[in-house]
Amino acid sequence: MRNIEIKARLADPPAARECAARLCDCGPAAEFDHIDTYFNCDAGRLKLREISGSGAHCELIFYMRPNVQGPRTSNYEIYPVLQPELLKTLLTAAYGVMVVVRKKRTLFLYENVRIHIDEVEGLGAFLEFEAVMSDGASDSDGNKQLEFLLRKFNIAASDLVEGSYSDMLRI
Repeated sequence: MRNIEIKARLADPPAARECAARLCDCGPAAEFDHIDTYFNCDAGRLKLREISGSGAHCELIFYMRPNVQGPRTSNYEIYPVLQPELLKTLLTAAYGVMVVVRKKRTLFLYENVRIHIDEVEGLGAFLEFEAVMSDGASDSDGNKQLEFLLRKFNIAASDLVEGSYSDMLRI
């Protein structure tokens, strides 16, 4: 699976929620608490995501994405997990835990774009756009959508973030 994504620091989460609600013509699609346990991995990133709140579940996510400021392509696979504690124990023994990221996520849906407003423990507030790309869609189509959303949310280039929350917590 593939998406084009962008992440930015967010100074005013309530204003971003209002903008997303207007743009999507509705309230949030869902609100979650996430615990993402990142494991040491030689290629890409491997995390176990435990999701509580509406639609609680757990999934193992592997993804490869460059650390660049601005739009970036992410290739990923998601595997549903039925026994998260057992899997976490096995992966911890095999690879070791790199970092644990805890966040509250508010999700809005705009066309094929997931809009995330995240409150990340130890880091603060962030806005993330993920344009989910179909097999025939070009990266430039996703980039255009993200540029449109950056303008709508008044996100400055100086607010853009290069890496993942896991990278920021390890610094």
